[in-house]
Amino acid sequence: MLGWELPPHNSGGLGVACYYLSKALGIKGLAIDFMVPHEPTTQYEHFKVIGTTNISAQDVLISGAGAYGSFCANCESRTCEHSFPTDLRSLQARYTKFVEQYLQKNVPDVIHAHDWLTFEAAILAKKLTSKPLIAHVHATEFDRSGEFDGNPLVHDIEYNGLIFADHIIAVSQATKDLIVHRYGIPADKISVVHNSLDPSEFEVSLDPANSYRYIEEMKRRGFSVVISVGRLTIQKGLRYLLEAAKYTIEANPKVLFVLAGSGEQRNELIELSAELGISANILFTDFVRGKQLRDIYRIGDVFVMSSISEPFGLTALEAAQSGTAICLSKQSGVGEVLKDVFRFDYWDTQRLANQLISLTTHPSLLGTMQQNLHEDVNRMSWDKTADKILHIYQKYTQPASLEATL
Repeated sequence: MLGWELPPHNSGGLGVACYYLSKALGIKGLAIDFMVPHEPTTQYEHFKVIGTTNISAQDVLISGAGAYGSFCANCESRTCEHSFPTDLRSLQARYTKFVEQYLQKNVPDVIHAHDWLTFEAAILAKKLTSKPLIAHVHATEFDRSGEFDGNPLVHDIEYNGLIFADHIIAVSQATKDLIVHRYGIPADKISVVHNSLDPSEFEVSLDPANSYRYIEEMKRRGFSVVISVGRLTIQKGLRYLLEAAKYTIEANPKVLFVLAGSGEQRNELIELSAELGISANILFTDFVRGKQLRDIYRIGDVFVMSSISEPFGLTALEAAQSGTAICLSKQSGVGEVLKDVFRFDYWDTQRLANQLISLTTHPSLLGTMQQNLHEDVNRMSWDKTADKILHIYQKYTQPASLEATL
């Protein structure tokens, strides 16, 4: 496994998905060496974590070289030998060099690479070992750049990884369609395997007290709570969410909006909420995890995913498991597995506002959606997701005669 982050040092859903998938495959008996671009901070029971540098995970995130960071245009050479990864590209070069050295003594059965960050290392690993390469696409540069085309260098790396891969896993049908239409990859080379959920993660809280006492008090005073959990970046369409919030609050002043996350748009969004005259109803929490994240979900009545382009959207599953109603942009892949939800085009702020007004003023509608969604996600599991990926592994590692019996 070639990946870029794992909990607790993750900046988004990529690390969460990698962790639960690796855990589920490990439980099935697979021996997984999961490469990360920093010193390993945690060793898990069901798979091994291998650090490719001596840099701390926290320093990687602070340097902007995390899974959603950016890199310097002056440092795009894979031969860069910075003593400290001041940008993403130099860290990728060190990651790739470690993988090359590692393969001198360790030959895997399958190379499984998560997203463009590891595709260069994966291509080299395939060349050195002739082993099958599975490229797992959690997002493309078209998604990350929102309404823009993104970085051409990243597009080149993504394209090369998809071309060299023996098989591609897309986290949604929408992502598969994008790979086919924007990168020209044959559809039969791509399997759709949706992300899933571990319901046990949201069942137990050691501390029954909620982390957000102010919000609890406002709920006691009759306020409804709309939550959004994710990075504060252009991809997430949060400017559109705030515009919808203005319409919602004008119709129903007793609605609080809680934006949980961090990112480069934070100050811009705070200023926009003030310009729209709704700052008294908008709360920003910064990045949350653990109990604080579980409490955000539990205190919310409605979860909104307003993304301009969201290949999947794991937080929507987490919110549904915790008992919220869901409003999803039609550009969110998680809508392929969550059916009893409200949908809207990310730019249609009036439609989203109408949906939020309906949910916050009609308790019976809210309760019905919450209950139906909770039942849906309880039927999901990473075990089923792992079975699908295991079958793909077997297709490329087992003799044809044995494959026919699987």
